[in-house]
Amino acid sequence: MQAASLDVQLGSRSYPIHIGSGLLDDASLFARHVGESRAAIVTNTTIAPLYLERLRAALGERVALVKILPDGEEHKNLAVLSGLYDALLEARCERSCTLVALGGGVIGDITGFAAATYQRGVSFVQVPTTLLAQVDSSVGGKTAVNHPRGKNMIGAFHQPRAVIADIDTLSTLPAREYAAGLAEVLKYGLMGDAPFHRWIGANAAAIAARDPASLIEIVRRSCENKARVVAADEREEEGGSRALLNFGHTFGHAIETATGYRTLLHGEAVAIGMVMAARFSCELGWIGADDVREITALLAGFGLPVAPPSGLDAQELLSLMRGDKKSNAGRIRLVLLRQIGEAVLSRDFPEPALVALLEAFTRMSEAATA
Repeated sequence: MQAASLDVQLGSRSYPIHIGSGLLDDASLFARHVGESRAAIVTNTTIAPLYLERLRAALGERVALVKILPDGEEHKNLAVLSGLYDALLEARCERSCTLVALGGGVIGDITGFAAATYQRGVSFVQVPTTLLAQVDSSVGGKTAVNHPRGKNMIGAFHQPRAVIADIDTLSTLPAREYAAGLAEVLKYGLMGDAPFHRWIGANAAAIAARDPASLIEIVRRSCENKARVVAADEREEEGGSRALLNFGHTFGHAIETATGYRTLLHGEAVAIGMVMAARFSCELGWIGADDVREITALLAGFGLPVAPPSGLDAQELLSLMRGDKKSNAGRIRLVLLRQIGEAVLSRDFPEPALVALLEAFTRMSEAATA
């Protein structure tokens, strides 16, 4: 089994992504990216018992602080962030300190935002332990916390010094969280890499079984796709290609916000959002009904939900979508499919058709639980 490395090309802010087995114990690898600076490890109550001591051993005497946060998307907020600032100040962490994020997307996001803002910016290293974080949120420099009125509405672009993805951590990932990560993997094939989409379909059994070689391949291919887009459009400029990475997310973020971030994992909400986006693409005449069925079946085959939870209101979802970061002057922008492997950013669609889609999906969820 071969490890893999690739770079996110951003000039002076370029950084490597290391993917492989046993990387969490590689002291020389961490020394390369943390240097001699003091390190502050940020993790959560779930990950700390599993991997904290191994990371602490790899960092050695550099460790100045360990901050263990509560686990869950509902804790990615300003109150928890303030507690992290308090810990950094109490430990007298200076601008030379490197924050090390050990955990999933929530830990990576909140640690990255703390690094972007603490003393006007310090370095950080991503050590993602979930599939979703390894293939998506740890790469690209988006950092944020949530607000009750919207997901990731308070944040900053702040690139890590390195991403160190040890696939061994995926062995302890609960089945539901592993499936949630696969939603982001599937996103890359659907929005811009048709050969990867076909490869996933052909290797679905090995992927579901967490075959190590398959894990390295899906993390590598996903990171290659994201690194290419980020290099071309680092800060998601108006009309830029990075917005295409949000395929399924405008619908998904609205569902997450409407359910208070407690009902669904992020990847589950994205999976539902991708089905909704595919269905809308079909209704606009861009992809066929067979494509929608294929996408839905592939997501469902990996154990992902393909319909929203019950109790949602179509008008509330519409309002939340208008408030999404990707909207412009209240006009909703959606990432839709021209074909599998080709996504486009669109705002030129009839809003009544979108409302009808939202109403159809909320009725579907209610019927499923009746």
